[in-house]
Amino acid sequence: MSSPLAPFPTQGPVPPNPVEQVLRMDRMPHIWCPGCGIGTTVNCFTRALQQAKLDLDKVAVVSGIGCTGRVAGYVELDSFHTTHGRAIPFATGLKLAKPDLTVVVYSGDGDLISIGGNHFIHAARRNVDLKVICVNNFIYGMTGGQVAPTTPGSAMTTTTPYGCFEQPFNLPYLAESSGAVYVARWTAFHVRQITHAMTEVFRKKGFCFIEILSPCPTLYQRRNRLGDGLAAMQYYKESSEIRHGANTRDVAITYQGPIVVGKFVDVERPTFLDVMNQQLARTLDAKYTGCVEEHVRS
Repeated sequence: MSSPLAPFPTQGPVPPNPVEQVLRMDRMPHIWCPGCGIGTTVNCFTRALQQAKLDLDKVAVVSGIGCTGRVAGYVELDSFHTTHGRAIPFATGLKLAKPDLTVVVYSGDGDLISIGGNHFIHAARRNVDLKVICVNNFIYGMTGGQVAPTTPGSAMTTTTPYGCFEQPFNLPYLAESSGAVYVARWTAFHVRQITHAMTEVFRKKGFCFIEILSPCPTLYQRRNRLGDGLAAMQYYKESSEIRHGANTRDVAITYQGPIVVGKFVDVERPTFLDVMNQQLARTLDAKYTGCVEEHVRS
């Protein structure tokens, strides 16, 4: 009879995971399904915050409603879980009242692009200094698997049982056309690239947009018989083509087709606050001190 295995030797206490200091560990375990990619994006987010060496007391996260909207409740930062589709206007007000903050909008494709679509395009047009992270799982997850504005043609959802026949948004093209100064797309497989992209937008002024394709094994994958979260990662690995600087007109997503990823847009233009200060200084002359906080509150 073989002897029992000896316990694995340890060299003192195990060091804590470096991302734990940015998470509300008392709220773990999280509610996301096994195989969901949202947790992977949060890991990238915490590491990007550390790499960018931001003052975490001056970082705020705003989320809307949905699976990704739960991110705000898991980060150990000033965070706001707002109403459906209103994350961007809430974040805009926060940035205007406290311009020294780094304001991150972290939500899903349904919240940001469907009910929140008008707010999205106008914040990009104004070049409000927001960092928008959109986790795109092609479906409404938390509300029951309905068709979303990003659902690829012919995909099955609870509200398109015979296949989706609507043309989905090409999110990078929408963001660039609306005025975003930084536009990138990655998948939950590309963890290093996501972290790098987030680090870049933390250091950049203006409306920045990162789309992250993420598995939804419970609803999108299962209903379309595409396997589990691991199968989705395999698809991302095999079907993604990195094309930095690609024309965003040409990066639309089709059902189980090729995926163009990369950094597509990185330009400079004055932010909303820059233009506002310049305009008010020209109009009011010496009467305008340039103190945004006081003018917004008065």
